[in-house]
Amino acid sequence: MNTRKVGADGEQKAIDFLIANGYEIIEKNVHFGKTGEIDIIAKEIDETVVFVEVKYNRSAKGTFGEPEFRCNAKKIKQITKLANIYIYDKKLFGKPVRIDVIAIDDKGLRHYKNCLVM
Repeated sequence: MNTRKVGADGEQKAIDFLIANGYEIIEKNVHFGKTGEIDIIAKEIDETVVFVEVKYNRSAKGTFGEPEFRCNAKKIKQITKLANIYIYDKKLFGKPVRIDVIAIDDKGLRHYKNCLVM
């Protein structure tokens, strides 16, 4: 299975999880040219806009261990930058927003809310 297919499978599992937990999916795979991509943009019932980074391994014994460890401070800063561009483009000023990470492997799915860089 190629990496693009594996990534798409992981993103679909994350979308299914979010929908089952009351989120509305706004967009997925939002590209910002060479700057990067946001995997999923969702909205909670309280209207919070949630930018979701999905990390998926078929096994927890991947090269870097559990998938969430691949979402480091540099990656969160990039997502923050892209989220700000999206907020500006869609005129979402004043809306509550946050960045979440969903990690999936053979041990299950873990949802980390409010991933910030300090």
